Amino acid sequence: MKIELRPIGTVRQREGRTEIVVERTYADGLQGVEPGQNYWVLYWMHRLSEADRHRLQVHPQGDRSKPQQGVFSLRSPMRPNPIGLTRVTVTERHGTVLVVEGLDALEGSPVLDLKPCLPGEPR
Repeated sequence: MKIELRPIGTVRQREGRTEIVVERTYADGLQGVEPGQNYWVLYWMHRLSEADRHRLQVHPQGDRSKPQQGVFSLRSPMRPNPIGLTRVTVTERHGTVLVVEGLDALEGSPVLDLKPCLPGEPR
């Protein structure tokens, strides 16, 4: 089975702020997105090497004093499909640019999707 992903935007670091720049093609999908709302951001960890994508066991938080565990039991970036997930708060919106707090993605990371957090949903 072949799976094709189409990024909806890109992460940009600008003047100490983190922005999600959504492609204009997807602008209509931002209707209802407002400052103060919380979202789950799914993004592609684009700097992960092919070798790291094949590592299935790692030391938790890189601490070699701890025994290795499977990547599916950890929040390690090492994984076969390097999809990141972070909860953010939208602080500003300027057209297709969302200024967010809490995003741990790197500059240039492709954003795959945004999903609203449910009220009372834990972090």
